[in-house]
Amino acid sequence: MKTSEAKIYDEARIFVRPVQSRQYSMRDELERLRNMPRVIKGNELRWTGGPQLWHKTLIDPHNNLTQSIHIHYVDLAPKAKSQKHGHQNEALCYILEGKGYEIHDGKTYDWNAGDLVLIHGGCVHQHFNADPDKPARGIIIKGKPLYMFLNLIFQAQVERSPKEPIPGWENYKPINLRELL
Repeated sequence: MKTSEAKIYDEARIFVRPVQSRQYSMRDELERLRNMPRVIKGNELRWTGGPQLWHKTLIDPHNNLTQSIHIHYVDLAPKAKSQKHGHQNEALCYILEGKGYEIHDGKTYDWNAGDLVLIHGGCVHQHFNADPDKPARGIIIKGKPLYMFLNLIFQAQVERSPKEPIPGWENYKPINLRELL
């Protein structure tokens, strides 16, 4: 598998946060967990990416709310595609809106709103919006932090997300979740 140049982020990504306490009973960590927010205001979180694929991280170790799961919202512009990549952890993608397809290890799988896409660990995959007029949106849920915690850290990008907008959609920006309702 030939991989493209690795993306450099503006700040280091946190895949697993420290679990620490000044007490053997970990009472201070338990207190932190009990007092953390129970409702995350998704519309207050920022979008990253573009111009074809947009992400909004809802929960992961980086925002210090969880240690075991990573959940993000994705928005694919009309006719857009994601990066081609692979990782050891499995992932679930629930399609909220749109129609498109996946390519997993060279095999194509079609999907529509309401479908659940299972991405097996170790699979090289890419997401595609098949609709020329409407975006495709989904929620991706993965246990990546647990894999990272166990030192199962292999992941690679084979092809980066396109940096050119789709013709006719040069000014496309994702909407917030609440706007879908």
